[in-house]
Amino acid sequence: MHTPKIAFIGAGNMARAIIGGLLAEGFDRTQISASGPRQETLDKVAAEFSIPVSIDNLATAAAADVVILGVKPQVLKEVALALKPALGHKPLLISIAAGITTQSLAQWLGEDQAIVRCMPNTPSQLRAGASGLFANARVSDGQKSIANSILGAVGIVQWVKDEAQLNPVTAVSGSGPAYFFLVMEAMIEAGVKLGLERECATELTLQTAMGAAMLAKSSDLEVAELRRRVTSPKGTTEQAILSFERDDIRGIVERAMGACSQRAQELSELLGQ
Repeated sequence: MHTPKIAFIGAGNMARAIIGGLLAEGFDRTQISASGPRQETLDKVAAEFSIPVSIDNLATAAAADVVILGVKPQVLKEVALALKPALGHKPLLISIAAGITTQSLAQWLGEDQAIVRCMPNTPSQLRAGASGLFANARVSDGQKSIANSILGAVGIVQWVKDEAQLNPVTAVSGSGPAYFFLVMEAMIEAGVKLGLERECATELTLQTAMGAAMLAKSSDLEVAELRRRVTSPKGTTEQAILSFERDDIRGIVERAMGACSQRAQELSELLGQ
């Protein structure tokens, strides 16, 4: 399948991010469509991307080789049950709804459907995302390759073999941007308290965060080694690092991510009922 027809059910921020990434990667806009309940939202999507849109989910899905479920988790069951009659041609189904397991999706959409569950994150809007993917047993190698190409259009892709691993994926990358925003927020506030103008503290913090990430991404060294190379003995950085360690920064991060992963599991059980 060289040019699959891709339908987005739901046209929210993440769906629009993926559509933009696909077009930037050279996907044919005539092969991409979107549907949703609000004509106003669909009109904006059509104006931005020049793709066909419709308020008819069933007709949109029935014409597609790949159906991407981009609605909110709280309404996915209702949407999926209504969508099931349009899926007799067995398209590849990709869900980007947080917390809904492939087992629940199969119950609503059909036990014989090929389903990929994806946990993307918000930097996908800048094609700098990190997505964790899991495929059920019905997904072929060819379909897995298609899913990889679609999500790869907005960032990196990592496949997990056990669906339960999507909970720690949520803790690492799904919710991860918020952790870095919190650290940046704290650094800006600390910079202001130390005497910097807010604009100065903000620009220095954001550029430092971006530069550190770029350096870590491009380096062959582990992040621990990069950190050690910045931390000169008896230097200024060492004092900050020692303060972090005294306050158990590693334990703080581990407990926070554990709480996130646990909540992801709880939501899967709740939303999948």
